[in-house]
Amino acid sequence: MTIGTGDLLRALAMGLGATLVMDLWNLFLKRAFGIASLDLCLLGRWVLHLPAGTFRHARIGAAAPQRFECGVGWLAHYSIGASLAVGFVLLAPAGWLARPTLPWALGYGLVTVVFPFFLMQPEEVPATSHLHSNLTRTQLKTVVGLVSARRAPSRGCRPTLKGLFTGRVRQRH
Repeated sequence: MTIGTGDLLRALAMGLGATLVMDLWNLFLKRAFGIASLDLCLLGRWVLHLPAGTFRHARIGAAAPQRFECGVGWLAHYSIGASLAVGFVLLAPAGWLARPTLPWALGYGLVTVVFPFFLMQPEEVPATSHLHSNLTRTQLKTVVGLVSARRAPSRGCRPTLKGLFTGRVRQRH
């Protein structure tokens, strides 16, 4: 499947905007309920360990700290958001950008929950770290999955809202 330049630019804007909305949502969750989110410095650490061939860590927090890991983490975070939006636009039904719908975006949002869950996050979700010593690995993964899933609605709504916004802007020009 191919994507035109205009749709690519809208998808990138959608991904960056959606990532910003997710960050604001996570900030709200942290301030209102004390629910911490993924430490983006740890994402940067994970990315910086990739060139050495280390794809998965038992505990990314215990991995050797890397220079510039925080900056790399933020850059990776927004790059991943933009890439997921481009992937979404490539997979979405034809014309979705012109007429965005919530069910398709929400379904895609639910699917994207697996990325941090299976790659680097299972033992490192701050909201569950105090439970780590009292739970088995399977129980911990279940708890972490539920904590990650709380972000799914914002992941599905973000592309829809951003798609609605970019569609409205496009119609005005």
